[in-house]
Amino acid sequence: MKRLLTALMSVVLAISTATAWAQLTIEISQGADNPTAIAVVPFAWQGVGVAPEEIASIVDGDLARSGQFAPIARSDMLGNPTTEAEVFYRDWRSLSAEYLLIGRVSLEPSVLRVDYELFDVLRQAKVLTGYESGPASDARMLAHRVADAVYEKLTGVPGAFATKLLYISVDRVPGRNDYSRLTMSDSDGARPVVLFDTQEPLLTPTWSPDGKHIAYVSFETGRPAIYRQEIATGQREQLTNFSGLNSSPAWSPDGKTMAMVLSKDGNADIYLMDLATKKLTQLTRHYAIDTEPAWMPDGRSLLFTSDRGGKPQIYRYDLSSGKTDRVTYEGTYNARARVSQDGRSVVMVHQAEGRFHIAVLDLVTNRMQILTSTDLDESPSIAPNGSMVLYATKYKDRSILAAVAVDGEAKFRLPASKGDVREPAWSPYLAR
Repeated sequence: MKRLLTALMSVVLAISTATAWAQLTIEISQGADNPTAIAVVPFAWQGVGVAPEEIASIVDGDLARSGQFAPIARSDMLGNPTTEAEVFYRDWRSLSAEYLLIGRVSLEPSVLRVDYELFDVLRQAKVLTGYESGPASDARMLAHRVADAVYEKLTGVPGAFATKLLYISVDRVPGRNDYSRLTMSDSDGARPVVLFDTQEPLLTPTWSPDGKHIAYVSFETGRPAIYRQEIATGQREQLTNFSGLNSSPAWSPDGKTMAMVLSKDGNADIYLMDLATKKLTQLTRHYAIDTEPAWMPDGRSLLFTSDRGGKPQIYRYDLSSGKTDRVTYEGTYNARARVSQDGRSVVMVHQAEGRFHIAVLDLVTNRMQILTSTDLDESPSIAPNGSMVLYATKYKDRSILAAVAVDGEAKFRLPASKGDVREPAWSPYLAR
């Protein structure tokens, strides 16, 4: 009985600390050349007690993580303006700040409101004003939306800070199988929530286009099966239970169809499932292994990995004609393609000199660029604005997540406080 109680206590402890163990931390390892200097002043709190979150710090962190901005340290600031009348441009010019962001946070019964103003220091002009509002419990997301607005104003590209990440966190309990946890967090790794956990492997989580559902592979029945899960309710549905492989789920852009890999007829091929009727349509019919489907944004074709040419390479399948064309030729190994929202860039795992890196291929110029210099990089996922690529790698003998800008300049790591993390998936833009 004592031994049983000890075992049960170890399991309870593992579950109770799951959220803490899944927490990711940001470690910026490389910024872009000539980042824009911006001062994000602490936002004024206009409420009772203490503000639920330090909004300015979250905005500051988001902008720094993009690699395109160099926030000025608060210890160097010469003032703490919260209104336009309190802004003295000479103070910020002396710090070489190019832009200044100020704001105010107020709580109105049950609604938190964040007002902000962005100033061009050199031109001495206000260039952006706005506000975000929502439940106080969603303060971090409001801050991410402010950062998105500032990022878009200054770069011309929509921000992707108010998005979510999916990943698999793996913890070990002495004397028992590893715990695999499907975890969702903010884009900066904060507020992790375990959506599903099991003592069997979990693989390839992916988002529905509307961000309301996820799909993944679980071995909980003793063999791989594809599941769909609603995020808001946690309701799960098993979509496949065929013998052999059931893997690599990928939602179509309209959310009505799911591409997947099945080997129920003896060979690994790409299939489509109508999610309303569960009807299957087989696309590829080749003796080689066809796997890892990824939709093009227009929904008219799919990319997939195949070794039909002798080595793993990326191919494109046209849904209207059934024609298959090879996409990658550079290198002896290219796999796990993920496509940018504009359909121009494809990120992938690329082997060079015996090492596995993340690379990006421009489909217009056919130029391949290697983005990472670490070994054993895998599972790339691209941000909805196309600016960053999230991927899994090894660092100090641990499995961690890392990110790199699509131009290869900015880089940061997201190790978990404990355990290993892998299989990242960046969400689409989320409805408010």
